[in-house]
Amino acid sequence: MTAGPLLFARYAFPPNDRGLCGPDDHAALRGYAAAGVTGPGLVRLARGFAGAWPYLELIAAANGIADPLDRRVVEAYWVGNSLLESVRISSCGAFLEERFRGRAGRGWEKIAQVIPAGAVPHHSFHVFCVYPWTGLLRAGRAEPSLRVLDSCRISWGQVITADPGAGTVLVMRRPLCWDGRELGYGPPIPRAAAAGFVTGLRPGDWVSLHWDCVCDRLSRPQLLALRRFTDRHLRLASATPSAA
Repeated sequence: MTAGPLLFARYAFPPNDRGLCGPDDHAALRGYAAAGVTGPGLVRLARGFAGAWPYLELIAAANGIADPLDRRVVEAYWVGNSLLESVRISSCGAFLEERFRGRAGRGWEKIAQVIPAGAVPHHSFHVFCVYPWTGLLRAGRAEPSLRVLDSCRISWGQVITADPGAGTVLVMRRPLCWDGRELGYGPPIPRAAAAGFVTGLRPGDWVSLHWDCVCDRLSRPQLLALRRFTDRHLRLASATPSAA
């Protein structure tokens, strides 16, 4: 089983490599993930993710877990598990207000509407309800908003073919779609992705993806959890027209 810090690196590296979040030392993060080793340097890199790290701290504190990079905590944030349900709405709201109200500016009130409706500290909440892209969709800026939302969320797909030599896989995956009012899922289509740091992938495996890169092989419970928490925050974003 992948250790928590390495699991974090697998999910965090794709956007970090694109310069979208986290520290500038992309090569160091890649090195840890590729070598499969942990250490103080990897912990320092993880702390540099200003978006993800506070959520890990919140989940850990709510569940009495000392290490924010405990595997259970990392899985809760990126994929979803029972730890999320232990985070009180009041704690989640106070946490979000402290860290994101200043950045959101006038957009904070829109975010605040979603929190008491059932938000939990899952990556999909940050993507759909904190980032500005859903709001930009509503403002008529479908491109690049939909593409960014679809790439930034942690999605799931089933491996069709794998090419270990090229480090690529073809997965069947449902993309996000936008009907002018709500976000939803389109029909499954094949999509090429990098195998990332996950080896031994075979046709039929279910995997998680972030920015067209495989992050992990998913068990059935993990797959169901990822779907459930993603669906929850899609519904919240759609049910609160002014949100995001």
